[in-house]
Amino acid sequence: MDRSDPSPLPRPARILISTYAYNENIKIEAVIKRIYKADLAGHGGQLHGNHIEVVVVDDGSSDDFPSSLQEEYGFTLLTNDINKGIGYSIRRVIRHGMNNGSDILVIMAGNNKDNPAEIPRLVQPVLEGEADFVQGSRYLPGGRYGAMPIYRRIATQYVHPMVTALVTGKRLRDTTNGFRAMRLSVFNDPIWNLDQEWLDHYGMEYYLLYYFLCFYRYIEVPVTKIYPPKKLGYTKIAPLRGWWDILRPLLYLGLGIRK
Repeated sequence: MDRSDPSPLPRPARILISTYAYNENIKIEAVIKRIYKADLAGHGGQLHGNHIEVVVVDDGSSDDFPSSLQEEYGFTLLTNDINKGIGYSIRRVIRHGMNNGSDILVIMAGNNKDNPAEIPRLVQPVLEGEADFVQGSRYLPGGRYGAMPIYRRIATQYVHPMVTALVTGKRLRDTTNGFRAMRLSVFNDPIWNLDQEWLDHYGMEYYLLYYFLCFYRYIEVPVTKIYPPKKLGYTKIAPLRGWWDILRPLLYLGLGIRK
């Protein structure tokens, strides 16, 4: 059942660019600098004429980078008193966007893996009414990825896309890349049940993926995903527990265990 809204968005559209920090230190600083350097809505910017809001969620960090950066750049800062998880933080941003009339939500990593200059490529299909969900893919022609552990390459390029295809019947090249854009009005649909505690961590991203693939129009576009130097840490996803958190939304939803 297709639950999409094919109408183009009115102009100017309100675009919410979100990123997330939990003790990312200099990595979140680099992300913020790159977002503002891209000058997406400035004169000559590719999103010129639309309204851009940048939101950073500080998920209980013990460092002061998010607050000090907010003083310098003036973005919207949402703060969790304790570490709640990326899914909890994404839920906060979705609610923030809907409560403030935003049209499109862009999600990007807080560890400087994503290129903010590619945000127009993600949002354009939503602006034009061609898709409700745009998945960034490092593995499409035109996409790029840097050095990563071989097990992560196998898991992200082959294993998770295969599991996703088996469960949803939809094939994407890159299903674990968190660099995405989505039309916020879809969350008025009663099909969604975002306020579930088991989605507070990595599961939220794959809950969203499942429903968008099964019930809405989607498209995949090439993007860059460059991992930071190993000394700064590849990821906070813990082996086994984190991998289960990534896989279980597909299994729970596909088998009808959860909704």
